[in-house]
Amino acid sequence: MKKLKLKLIFIGILAGLINGFFGSGGGIIVVIGLVHLVKLPDYKSHATALSIILPLSIISTVIYLFNNKIPYKITMFAMLGAGAGSFIGAKILNKIPIYILRKIFGAVIIYSAVRMFKG
Repeated sequence: MKKLKLKLIFIGILAGLINGFFGSGGGIIVVIGLVHLVKLPDYKSHATALSIILPLSIISTVIYLFNNKIPYKITMFAMLGAGAGSFIGAKILNKIPIYILRKIFGAVIIYSAVRMFKG
C-alpha cells in the first residue's frame, strides 16, 4: 500500500508541474501513470484524470488571475466550447473501445508533440 501511495504522489507531482508549466498536459501524465504504474483500467484512468486536473486547474488559474495573465474575452468563448466538448466526451467515453481510445489518445499526443517541435 505504501508503494502505491508513493506512485500516486509521484504521478500527482509530475502532473501538477506539467499543468503549471504549460497550462495543460497534466491529464496526459495522470492517464499514463494510472494505466502503466497503477494498472488502473483505461476508462477509469481517463475519468480519474479529469477529477484530478480540476483542482490543479483551479490553483493555476488563481495564480494566473493574480498575475493578470488571462484574456477574459477569449477565455469565455473557449470555455463555452470546452464545456460542450467535455460533456459530449464524458458521455461517450465508455462507448469507445479501448483499442480505439488508445489510438486517439496517442494520436493527440503525437500531434501535439509535432506542433510543439514545429514552433
